[in-house]
Amino acid sequence: MWRAGWFRANVGSMRDKVYPDFDAAVADIPDGASIMLSGFAGPGTARNLIAALHRQGAKDLTLISNTPGRWQDDRIDSGVLVKDGRVAKIHAAFTASPHPSVPSPFTDLYEAGKIEAELMPQGTLAERIRAAGAGIAAFFTPTGVGTEMADGKETRVFDGREYVLETALHADYAFVRARRADRSGNLQYHRTQRNFGPVMARAAKVTIVEVDGPVVEEGDIDPDHVHTPGLFVDRIVVVPPDGIQEEPPER
Repeated sequence: MWRAGWFRANVGSMRDKVYPDFDAAVADIPDGASIMLSGFAGPGTARNLIAALHRQGAKDLTLISNTPGRWQDDRIDSGVLVKDGRVAKIHAAFTASPHPSVPSPFTDLYEAGKIEAELMPQGTLAERIRAAGAGIAAFFTPTGVGTEMADGKETRVFDGREYVLETALHADYAFVRARRADRSGNLQYHRTQRNFGPVMARAAKVTIVEVDGPVVEEGDIDPDHVHTPGLFVDRIVVVPPDGIQEEPPER
């Protein structure tokens, strides 16, 4: 795993990963950073971290996300960064507006040539992220063969079927949302938080997590319920009562 060297260097001097607030957790993110944003077209999105980054002001960002922003109202997702012209490029599985009658900020900027985008199948997006965390440089997949998404990419035939070469997708940071965390950073997800959270946490140099509930002590989360080991988590912030809560709310 590509954090093995970090683990050997720091196993004897584990630092406190809990940050006092979201602004502190994103304060050092520079212009030009690449950031993975978890979430499945809404649920599971690290909205508080996105809002903090919006306040912080970093620009020329590269975002890696399932969508470039879903909401057309005042709800927070990656769309607020796109709308303000803070994103230079986005890698996503769904770039179209939810409805043709309601253009998204991304669509307007893309058609004006003010933002770059790479569209790919959702499974390919997830596998490229997973490959990065596993130390796999590239892989062959049949998905996308014969379409525009395979243009300019190497293809090969295995057992009579054509495959296209896809490369791993790394990032400087990952914003992840989880239901529970302990002080070592072990995470437990809830429902769609688990779609991209586990693979993104492994594929970024720095993983920042917003947690729905209080941070518990080591051992309080059953090891069988740990979905991301603390090795892959660098910073944790608890969502306060007045923070942006998960959607839809728990019944």
